[in-house]
Amino acid sequence: MKAMILAAGRGERMRPLTDNTPKPLLMVGGKPLIQWHIEALQAAGFTELVINHAWLGEQIESRLGDGAQWDVHIVYSPEGEHALETGGGIFRALPLLQEDEPFLVVNADVLTDIDFRQLPARIEGLAHLLLVPNPVHHPQGDFVLKDKNVSSVGEPRLTFSGIGIYRPQLFAGCQDGVFPLAPLLRQAMQQNRVSGQLHQGVWLDVGTKERLQYANTHLDER
Repeated sequence: MKAMILAAGRGERMRPLTDNTPKPLLMVGGKPLIQWHIEALQAAGFTELVINHAWLGEQIESRLGDGAQWDVHIVYSPEGEHALETGGGIFRALPLLQEDEPFLVVNADVLTDIDFRQLPARIEGLAHLLLVPNPVHHPQGDFVLKDKNVSSVGEPRLTFSGIGIYRPQLFAGCQDGVFPLAPLLRQAMQQNRVSGQLHQGVWLDVGTKERLQYANTHLDER
């Protein structure tokens, strides 16, 4: 299974830190945020990685290269100056991913101790989502997990971690351009074609300067 790291976000809430540095290259615990994912993926046996980028994307390519220093092979899916959002970014990268097989997608701007080997090697539906308990900054949650099935209605709700496994068929009928992932997931949920699991370990959305500082302060403790 191949893996994709989503690294195209502008990082508006992180400005001015992201004015001259793309968010995935901000330092956490002495190394770029995206490097934590590369190392964790490699440790779990993922050696074929796709990384998309937009804002200051050339810095990402220059810093990471072809991935040889981590014993992985990285290819890039550039999106120009303006990111295509999650759905559009994954859709554009599909030719670089598995042609007819599931692939793993990880948001570059989260920190987690998940062992990616805990995720299923194969899925029956169109998507499999990793959910986490609702953080303070997102108390309303996103989806409901019941009997390993994920739904967009009901209670109690959990937060989508930004980590999921998808089949290319999830994007059937889509066209190249800017569009979100959530509507595709909700449509698949209505067809009972989205499974999921709960991760109760470390997970942090490093989406603000305050949470970046928190990550650097508390990383060693966790």
